[in-house]
Amino acid sequence: MIIRQLAVGPIQANCYILGCETTQAAAVIDPGDDPERILAEVQRAGLTIACIINTHGHFDHVGGNRQLKSTTGAELMIHPLDAPMLGQLDQMAGAFGLRAENSPAPDRLVEDGDTIAVGKLELNVLHTPGHTPGGISLHVDSCVFVGDTLFQGSIGRTDFPGGDFDTLIASIRTRLFALDDETTVYTGHGPETTIGREKQYNPFARMG
Repeated sequence: MIIRQLAVGPIQANCYILGCETTQAAAVIDPGDDPERILAEVQRAGLTIACIINTHGHFDHVGGNRQLKSTTGAELMIHPLDAPMLGQLDQMAGAFGLRAENSPAPDRLVEDGDTIAVGKLELNVLHTPGHTPGGISLHVDSCVFVGDTLFQGSIGRTDFPGGDFDTLIASIRTRLFALDDETTVYTGHGPETTIGREKQYNPFARMG
């Protein structure tokens, strides 16, 4: 499994390139901005983009959808509850004094329990709402890509429309903390962490 991380855009959201070493197929997770940088990194890694997956619909995670899809023709995926946001990115970014291109409509709506094949890799979709109604996490092998659900020592904001603190905590405790402690957590902003570390030290979601 090949993993490349890029912090993109003015809010420095983490975009991940996840590649299958056997087939060189790749998924781009959360292309929030800087599509040219993302495409260059994919090329350097010798990969071909098969799909674009949005963990949620906020502009800083999906702002590069349009150019990436138009360039590659890759299948675009998001949870149905967040799909309507893709047509409102210009408004959402404008509220922060920023700009974003509206995204094309998704090609595939993914829900809890779905599997996304990327070459020989199988990504398991976990519905982890709370930051947004349609937030998802992607579990593959000993890794999980969580968008803005969980951070190292923190959690995603719940004060945006559709956010809910209790729902977010329940998502973390029942879905993410059910994974092995050694699972590496690739977050939507900031450094990676592990499930075990967050169980023990995260002041918002600590178990026990």
